Amino acid sequence: MNKILKKTKFSENVVEYVIEAPDVTRHAKAGQFIILRVDNDGERIPFTIVNSDKETGGVTILVQTVGASTMKLAAKKQGEFISDFVGPLGTATNLHDAKKVILVGGGIGTAVIAPQAKAMFEKGNYCDSIVGARNEELIVYKELFNKCCDHAYFCTDDGSFGFKGYVTQKLAEVLENDTTIDTVFAVGPLPMMKAVVEVAKKYNRKSLVSLNSLMVDGTGMCGCCRVTVGGKVKYACVDGPEFNGELVDFDEAINRSKSFSEVERNHVCNLTGEVKNHG
Repeated sequence: MNKILKKTKFSENVVEYVIEAPDVTRHAKAGQFIILRVDNDGERIPFTIVNSDKETGGVTILVQTVGASTMKLAAKKQGEFISDFVGPLGTATNLHDAKKVILVGGGIGTAVIAPQAKAMFEKGNYCDSIVGARNEELIVYKELFNKCCDHAYFCTDDGSFGFKGYVTQKLAEVLENDTTIDTVFAVGPLPMMKAVVEVAKKYNRKSLVSLNSLMVDGTGMCGCCRVTVGGKVKYACVDGPEFNGELVDFDEAINRSKSFSEVERNHVCNLTGEVKNHG
C-alpha cells in the first residue's frame, strides 16, 4: 500500500499526486515512469515520474482524469492509500551528446519534459522549452520552466496566454533564429510529436520523442506497447519510452492508439451508471 502524501488539482481533469514510495525515489531518474494500481482489482496504468524526493520518499505524477482507473484515483483523498506503485521503469533519458536542447511539451506531455528541465538545470546544462495547451488553465509548471530554462515559451490555441498558435509554429520560429540548438525533445499527443519531428528534420536538428503507447505489464512480456522504430519492433516500456523521432513509424503508432476508441466512446460513463454513445 502506498499513501497519497499530497493531492493538487490543477484544472478540472488534471491532478498532481505525490505518492509515498521511498524505494522508487532511491533510483528514479528523468525519463523513467511508474505503474500503479488504485486497488487490488484495478488495471495497471503507467505515469511519468515528474519528481522524486529522497527526503520525503514522495514521487510526483501528473494525471489526466479520463477513464475508469483515473476516476478511481481521483476519488481518493489525500492521506488515503492506493494498492500498488511500482518503479522506476523504462530507460532514463540520455542527452549526453546534445549541446543545447529545446524541450517541447503538449498538454499532459508537460509532465515528461518538466523533470528533463529540472535535471539539466541542476547539472548546469541550460535548455529552452516550449509548452502548449488549449488554454492558459491547462498549462502547468510555468514557474519550473521559467526557472530552469534559458528561454521558456508558452503557447495556447486560444491565445489566452503566451503565443497564440501551435508548438510547431513556435518551434520553427525558434530553430530559424537559434542555430545553437541541436536537439529537439518532444512529448505529447502522437500527431503533435510527428509534426514536431518534421519541423526538426526540416531544420536539420536531431529529434527525440517519448512514446506513450498502450501498456500493460511494463516489463516487455505482454508486447502491448510495441512500436516500430527504424523498421524494427521495439517495446516502449523497456527499450524506451524515448526514441529517435525520425525512426518512429508514427502512422502505425497512431492507428494502434485508436484500437479501443469505439469501446471508449460507448462506455466512458459506465462508472456512474450512465451510458452514453459519444460517437
